[in-house]
Amino acid sequence: MKIALVSAYDYTYPGGVGNHVSALSQEFIKMGHTTYILAPGSRNSPGLSDNYIPIGRSIPFPGSGSVARITLSPWLYKKVKTILEHEKFDIIHLHEPLCPTLCTTVLSLSQTANIGTFHAVDSRSYLVGRPITRPLLRKWFSKLDGWIAVSKTAMEFTYKHFPADYCIIPNGVDITHFSPDVPTLKEFMDDKINILFVGRQEKRKGLNYLLEAYELVRLEIPDSRLIIVGPSTRWSRKYEKQIVQDCQHSIVFTGSVAYADLPRYYRIADVVCSPATGRESFGMVLLEAMALGKAIVASNLPGYSNILTHGVEGLMVPPGDVLGLTDAIVTLVKDEKSRKEMGARGKLKASKYHWERVAKKVIEYYESVTKRCL
Repeated sequence: MKIALVSAYDYTYPGGVGNHVSALSQEFIKMGHTTYILAPGSRNSPGLSDNYIPIGRSIPFPGSGSVARITLSPWLYKKVKTILEHEKFDIIHLHEPLCPTLCTTVLSLSQTANIGTFHAVDSRSYLVGRPITRPLLRKWFSKLDGWIAVSKTAMEFTYKHFPADYCIIPNGVDITHFSPDVPTLKEFMDDKINILFVGRQEKRKGLNYLLEAYELVRLEIPDSRLIIVGPSTRWSRKYEKQIVQDCQHSIVFTGSVAYADLPRYYRIADVVCSPATGRESFGMVLLEAMALGKAIVASNLPGYSNILTHGVEGLMVPPGDVLGLTDAIVTLVKDEKSRKEMGARGKLKASKYHWERVAKKVIEYYESVTKRCL
């Protein structure tokens, strides 16, 4: 099959949807299919896929504690039309298909089978509360021939606004890449306990609560270190100022880390912490940590509960609960036996989410949709 994978979000900037699209593309190519990735871009990024076609320059739109990098260019029509007419794709698979303007332009021009994957649990993504957009959204939605949600949480959110027969196909993880056998980071291999946070430094990821909790954790476990991995944002300076003087030498901000090096950070972690406050439909960080056999402390969010069970692969606490976060971290740090048992159970569960298995399910869904459309 010849497949177009279309992402609403900037492909040159780290993000869950972009990683999802990239992983699917790689697996499809291994299976003998031809893929092209169509997505906005904001910068030149050496090493990106040869099959990536940048369409439109992305613009950051802050809101609701996060930043969406999409293109609102009014000049997409001609380029998209030319690509679709020239390539004649068998399948067009759009990720966040109702997000303007790239995905909606592709939908308006497509003459082939269209599949939409819905990742979000945030109404801002669909502008459903604005009456002026509803007719357009329904029109674009009607162009879809198949509907995928990455989790039950994402499906339930989308179904409320756009009922359809959704197929739940989760995100995946590259268990070969995220392997306990990766080289370690010697600078962190000392006698200190490493607590790891991986994610963008933005409000909805709950880093401010983790920084507050870590002040209390150090009172119980002074020989500990908090490692914060992820790109800086407009909130980063605020978080750095939040650190009390006693903790300054025990908190490490790494900034952006190359995908190739990310597993090395998971490997040196004793506990991985994801204190997000909401709008998480799945939890890729959890799955990556589980693949390396790490015990997790995470917020008790519906999206996280799709893959993490409290007391089985880790501990879950209410979002924004600093004392609960502190207690969960201290509990795991002090109980090495439980940490290892939870990590082993997480590693077993992560193996079921290998991208190879996920990609096969997606291809099977493509085939079922194309048969139905004949």
